[in-house]
Amino acid sequence: MNHQFKNLKEVLTTFSDEKVCRDYLEEMRWNGNPTCPFCGMNKPYRLKDGKTFRCKDKGCKKDFTVTVGTIFENSKVKLSVWLASIYLATANKKGVSSLQLSRHLGITQKTAWFVLHRIRLLLGDPEPDVALDQAVEVDETYVGGKWDNMNRKRLKEHRELGKDNKTPVMGLLQRDGKAKLTVIGKNTFKDVVRSNVAPSAIIYTDSHSGYTGLAAEYAAHETVNHLEKEYRKGMAYTNSVEGFFSIFKRTIYGTYHQISPKHLQKYCAETSFRFNTRKMKDVERFNQVLANTKGRLTYNQLIEKS
Repeated sequence: MNHQFKNLKEVLTTFSDEKVCRDYLEEMRWNGNPTCPFCGMNKPYRLKDGKTFRCKDKGCKKDFTVTVGTIFENSKVKLSVWLASIYLATANKKGVSSLQLSRHLGITQKTAWFVLHRIRLLLGDPEPDVALDQAVEVDETYVGGKWDNMNRKRLKEHRELGKDNKTPVMGLLQRDGKAKLTVIGKNTFKDVVRSNVAPSAIIYTDSHSGYTGLAAEYAAHETVNHLEKEYRKGMAYTNSVEGFFSIFKRTIYGTYHQISPKHLQKYCAETSFRFNTRKMKDVERFNQVLANTKGRLTYNQLIEKS
């Protein structure tokens, strides 16, 4: 089963029937070999309702459907809406907001917001342990609104607690390879580089003092001094990662408008995913996501205070 579609209209037509959606999910998740999500046993048998399976293992015997253990579990949203949402979230270069999704698919903005956050669980790096290597550009940016745009209550709270309105984010990009965005948090710049870049790599950064000392840990560390209007020195430049940042900034300010620091890392992962799969066709990216739908996120988990 390998559906082909080129736009939202074709997606809605292809997945207009819930059985077709369920059959497609079963194929993408199990590839014709259903597996019990509770005990891992293969070859359960299908019950008369056509969608429920029962595990054959005597110690298990549990009933389940293809949505158990996935982002779709216990959702009242139709699978056709879910699949259309995944298509919109992955096909649009700068993402889709909950308000846009709500208007496109006829669901409430609150439901659309929850659906998009569940989808973001699937948009992480499929190889998080594979370090960037060879020629790697590294730079930092700051995400957040202006003080002047805060209402008086938030402005007072931030100043009383000594909070900054900007959150530092680091971008790391392997030339002719993949890129990563990560919230720096309490880490130093060098901590983030060490966690994401192989020691055999050549590092290219600006002249920020936070990168000082990397030459002793990596094959080489070359810099450009932006304060002196120096943007390229031989092979040393950060233009590629800055272009990556521009996509990230347009995604935030053009699509989502504002993001809380609590959820910022999820949006970083989402932007990185779309950038790293930019050479795929929309249907290929869609299928890659559907093949990895495991994961649960409840609404209470989403809104709980960090």
